[in-house]
Amino acid sequence: MDSEEDMLDAHDMESGEDDFYSGGTDDYNDSDDGEPDYGFVEEDADDSAMIASHRSQKNFCVLREEDIRRHQMDNIERVSVVLSITEVEASILLRHFHWSVGRVHDEWFADEERVRKTVGILESPVVLPTNDSELTCGICFDSHPPEKIASVSCGHPFCTTCWTGYISTTINDGPGCLMLRCPDPSCLAAVGHDMVDKLASEEDKEKYNRYFLRSYIEDNRKMKWCPAPGCDFAIDFAAGSGNYDVSCLCSFSFCWNCTEEAHRPVDCSTVSKWILKNSAESENMNWILANSKPCPRCKRPIEKNQGCMHMTCTPPCKYEFCWLCLGAWMDHGERTGGFYACNRYEVAKQEGQVRARYDETERRREMAKNSLERYTHYYERWASNQTSRQKAMADLHQAQTQNLEKLSDRQCTPESQLKFILEAWLQIIECRRVLKWTYAYGYYLPDHEHAKRQFFEYLQGEAESGLERLHQCVEKDLGQFLNAEGPSKDFNDYRTKLAGLTSVTKNYFENLVKALENGLADVDSHAACSSKSTNSKSTGCSSKTRGKGKGSSRTGGSSRNPDDNL
Repeated sequence: MDSEEDMLDAHDMESGEDDFYSGGTDDYNDSDDGEPDYGFVEEDADDSAMIASHRSQKNFCVLREEDIRRHQMDNIERVSVVLSITEVEASILLRHFHWSVGRVHDEWFADEERVRKTVGILESPVVLPTNDSELTCGICFDSHPPEKIASVSCGHPFCTTCWTGYISTTINDGPGCLMLRCPDPSCLAAVGHDMVDKLASEEDKEKYNRYFLRSYIEDNRKMKWCPAPGCDFAIDFAAGSGNYDVSCLCSFSFCWNCTEEAHRPVDCSTVSKWILKNSAESENMNWILANSKPCPRCKRPIEKNQGCMHMTCTPPCKYEFCWLCLGAWMDHGERTGGFYACNRYEVAKQEGQVRARYDETERRREMAKNSLERYTHYYERWASNQTSRQKAMADLHQAQTQNLEKLSDRQCTPESQLKFILEAWLQIIECRRVLKWTYAYGYYLPDHEHAKRQFFEYLQGEAESGLERLHQCVEKDLGQFLNAEGPSKDFNDYRTKLAGLTSVTKNYFENLVKALENGLADVDSHAACSSKSTNSKSTGCSSKTRGKGKGSSRTGGSSRNPDDNL
């Protein structure tokens, strides 16, 4: 992936807070594609649309197939009118210049002749038309009447049968058919979609039109297809907000920069490492190192699955050895603590006589075990929050389709006044996503940066605690009002409580997101301020001591830091 292209030179643009936690929006006008609306227009499309609307994002919009075709035709018509060329020629130009209207205009007016030659739009035919009753096809060399002969701007004559075969073969070869040229090897004249519409089969036309549609997204660096399986929506993205998380109407949220699932506030590099680690064989090796030992004879790893220490390697080795000391089992008798016990390793360890290979093996096993335990700690919490988020999305859908109507009937309250429940679910869904990725962040946070780790874990803990209170309130406490026989006098109190928890949880996660996006810089600034404060106090005390001069010496006093009394 070309990150510079995908990020759209975003680092050279002004950044702003356009995200789930801030209400700021950036208006975006694309000089090439008109003025698309980057809001979310269908409130009932699905849960993702509501989530996207809840985030108040305005730096992207979701495009359906009809939207893409409309944008294509708008661009073709604009180029055709401005350059006074046909729509077929305009579409050829736009495909060549990756659907950038601005670039087409610049290149055309800078050197029209060069552009025509490069793209294959000829002003006059190479082969002049004749009045002959029959023409020879340049492929099959058969003679055909003029109505059976077709040509593009170059004028090279080919029969319709050969044209159909040529076009069909090229279309079946893939998207390269969009840059189709005249069959004559020496000719660079472009073949437009008008020839395809006239001569190709219905199946080939459908394929060509699909390639043509997809080229508008795939050749445009401001647009991408939603990476969710089976999704046909595309995203039109406007750089400059500093936020690359986008939400498709198919309910999938992803990062524009790396196309992985949305992971703000964790950067793409950390996410890439985390995903690779989750799928890599390294964790399998760690498990093997932590939970098995190599056979002393054949070196194959062996897992202990029974209680006794008498191990027998699998055939053909069949070596019998002690699990504790890896020594031959025949050497273990009553003097070593019994038939199924071994104190040889422990005694030797206490006496400092363990061989170096035992020390190294145990050290590696201990390191692997610690590494595996640490990874498991973070992975379990990462996965648990993902599961909780998916369950929350299902609960949100149930609330929209069933619970709100039921609650409205039981509590005699209009559904319009129950939106605070949906707001709570939306907050939970987003916070679960953020919290999930904070565990990936914590895994890669260096252990030696103790202050940062303590600050991070404090913020994470506060946010997680607030989220659990909110989740429990909307998931469990709401049940008593859903199952009530009639209106409850406590419902208004519940409304106030849930709205308050939603707001508090939002603030917790706002602080967490800002801190992580700043690289926990508050810790460094606080440490710097503390250092300056300490130096200032020390300097002040020294100055006072020097001011007293000999009087200080006569009293036998000594300079002290005021902090010594703390």
